[in-house]
Amino acid sequence: MSTCPFCVLNEDRILMERGGLRVIADAYPVTNGHLLILPVRHVVSFRELSDSEWREVLALIKLWTERLTAQDPSIAGFNVGINDGEAAGQTILHAHVHLIPRRAGDVPNPRDGVRGVIPGKASY
Repeated sequence: MSTCPFCVLNEDRILMERGGLRVIADAYPVTNGHLLILPVRHVVSFRELSDSEWREVLALIKLWTERLTAQDPSIAGFNVGINDGEAAGQTILHAHVHLIPRRAGDVPNPRDGVRGVIPGKASY
């Protein structure tokens, strides 16, 4: 039996399954609507995704950004991120893409977005 939490999901966590991928709500969301897109098959790194899985990841990002903004007009943008490897902060060793809705004023200064993962390096 697998100990990977993404390989043994309860059905009620799955928002959509399509093209070998799943969309689930993040268990520890940083904003309301924070979703994860992950392959059904167990792979640790996004680099192991097939070309067809990548196309589906992109299609699901587009679909869910449209759905979320239609449901919540306060969403003004998104961060899309992948933590690949423990050095990059990956804690669940099953490839997954974060889709994080952003709202005006949710942080004092959103400038530089994902560049802020290393303190002091965001501004240039």
